[in-house]
Amino acid sequence: MTAQREWLDKDFYKVLGVSKDASAKEIKSEYRKLSRKYHPDANPDNPKAEDRFKEISAAYDVLGDETKRKEYDDIRRLGPLGGAFGGGGGPGPGAGGFNFDPSGVGDIGDLLGGLFGRGGAGRQQGRQRGAGSAQKGRDLETTLHLSFEDAVHGITTAVNLVSEAQCETCRGSGSKPGSRASACGQCHGQGVVDDNQGMFSFSRPCPMCSGRGVLITDPCNDCSGNGTTRRPRDIKVRIPAGVKNGQRIKVKGRGEPGAFGGPAGDLFVVIDVAAHGLFGRKAKHLTINAPVTFAEAALGTKITVPTLEGDTVTLKVPAGTKTGQTFRVKGRGVKSKKSTGDLLVTVEVDVPAELTDKQREALEAYAAATSDSPRAHFEER
Repeated sequence: MTAQREWLDKDFYKVLGVSKDASAKEIKSEYRKLSRKYHPDANPDNPKAEDRFKEISAAYDVLGDETKRKEYDDIRRLGPLGGAFGGGGGPGPGAGGFNFDPSGVGDIGDLLGGLFGRGGAGRQQGRQRGAGSAQKGRDLETTLHLSFEDAVHGITTAVNLVSEAQCETCRGSGSKPGSRASACGQCHGQGVVDDNQGMFSFSRPCPMCSGRGVLITDPCNDCSGNGTTRRPRDIKVRIPAGVKNGQRIKVKGRGEPGAFGGPAGDLFVVIDVAAHGLFGRKAKHLTINAPVTFAEAALGTKITVPTLEGDTVTLKVPAGTKTGQTFRVKGRGVKSKKSTGDLLVTVEVDVPAELTDKQREALEAYAAATSDSPRAHFEER
């Protein structure tokens, strides 16, 4: 993995507002909060918010990846040498990296030449691998609002977002149709140039071609040679049955296009589930509260309970049922490929706020006929 030169100057922890010893969970949580706040969809026609969103995404791209984060920490702690000599995964020669040239130190140069790829043919091969190397496009994130029913049953829908996408006119080449790019004269098509300092050298992206290795001599009119344009896109997303509120669904390859022929980034869809007027949810189970009268709870009864599918089930409430008692209706919960949940019906005794004369008379008669106190255990203390 090639370390980026900008890592020495940018404090990604500060960008996300987390400490250097923050856990992966804390970093992810802060990223999601900031990305929602500064997402271009939430801040239309606000270039400052868009720049902030890109900065946040770049920081999370590094800190959200365990390997990249370790490399970043090493480079920030030790400087460029931290990336060159650090533990596994450290950067080798390439665009924006740090290179060590052992060719000027006698026999040790022959010993280390193959390791650092900086002697003779090895040096040239190392530069070719690093020049204009394919880079994966930036990942995107958007929020999808779902009804309670759609989240339970699953749905195939589309999300609309405005982002960088491959130019449809030049198909990402940056050149006007019918023309071709030419090799950069400054870096000779390598994409990088070296700042030599004796036995050490720093490679950096070529300033003339911006690391592409080629120059767009006749740029595309629609994208001005960038190969990408900012435009709205409708992206089809399949939401599985039983998706949870806050769940993050990955749509591979539907993020921003990659650079230098690299793959596109991914799109992450964060699910926001609306509340339901009757039903709630506990993992794979659906919940509902069923009010009953005092007489029904005391004497027992059968009640009709609605289901999310639109039909009803009959539930037997035994005599002496207490308020808050829960009954289970098998197989009427959330259905997925792996399992099916149940419908949990919680009985609540409905206490009327006002009584008719006949109801009051009946209750007073019941009270007079009741000799046992439900608070008798208080007196035993």
